[in-house]
Amino acid sequence: MASYRARSAQQWDESDVRVRPGKRSRPRTKDRPQHRDAKFGMVITKDRGRWGVALDDGPVVVAMRARELGRTAIEVGDRVGVVGDTSGRPDTLTRIVKLAERTSVLRRTADDTDPYERIVVANADQLLIVSAVADPPPRAGFVERALIAAFVGNLHPIVCLTKTDLGNPSTFAAEFADLDVTVVEAGVDDSLDAVRAVINGQITALIGHSGVGKSTLVNRLVPDAHRETGAVSAIGKGRHTSTQSVALQLPDAAGWLIDTPGIRSFGLAHVDPDTVIGVFEDLASATQECPRGCTHAGPPADPECGLDNVEPGTATARRAHAVRGLLAALRTNVDWEN
Repeated sequence: MASYRARSAQQWDESDVRVRPGKRSRPRTKDRPQHRDAKFGMVITKDRGRWGVALDDGPVVVAMRARELGRTAIEVGDRVGVVGDTSGRPDTLTRIVKLAERTSVLRRTADDTDPYERIVVANADQLLIVSAVADPPPRAGFVERALIAAFVGNLHPIVCLTKTDLGNPSTFAAEFADLDVTVVEAGVDDSLDAVRAVINGQITALIGHSGVGKSTLVNRLVPDAHRETGAVSAIGKGRHTSTQSVALQLPDAAGWLIDTPGIRSFGLAHVDPDTVIGVFEDLASATQECPRGCTHAGPPADPECGLDNVEPGTATARRAHAVRGLLAALRTNVDWEN
């Protein structure tokens, strides 16, 4: 019995066995390559796993996402670093290896119950919200929601009114006066000098319903853009003509326009009332003593809201009234095409 145990111990003692290391026996390093030679530029197109990047030193390259970035979202407007063949010649491909921190993000959700945020544009300086005066009629709710998204996303909002030959733009423009939002006109008979004055030297994202003349405006500002345009249907709905966001350089390199697809709804599930109030320093100060959970809607819903204590007739009071209009739009999610 003892000899059996000795043989068994000898049989299972593998301390002297030499095992050839396999391919996976080497521990993976956590140190990623630094890519110090990466060239930076702005993403100008995105399509099925390929990104067009306008490099700072001139060429436009086609890039894929490097494996080490995983599923990192890369959007039009993002600042990225690429490596590989950066000549921009046909049939060459680079790799996106770095993503710079964003300075602004325009986000939306499908509706106000959707937890998934969609990034529309990254790093834009401002948002040009395009709305027709007529055909289709202006939708204040959509513009208000776009304003909210701009405010909370760190973009400067501008309202641009088209089709001014079909109606008087002053009435609709007056709805946003107390928010200190710039309003410009861009009808077919209007000079675009005012529009150019606010977009020159900036990265400007454009957003609006299909049919409001957004693509027509882009073609006037960037003559070689050749964005597809479409008429409004008999029931007052625009046909979707832009299907992908694309960044277009203004003539004489005076800035960038990022044309976004026409959208049907602008969900803001990621935004709460306090976030909107916090954009305005005077209103944030006025609401410091609001009870927890205050929606800042005022009575009867919020009888103790601090906005009701603002001195009447002041600029802050007018702004409080206007922002409450934004908050009302935030609470009302509808299909803006209907």
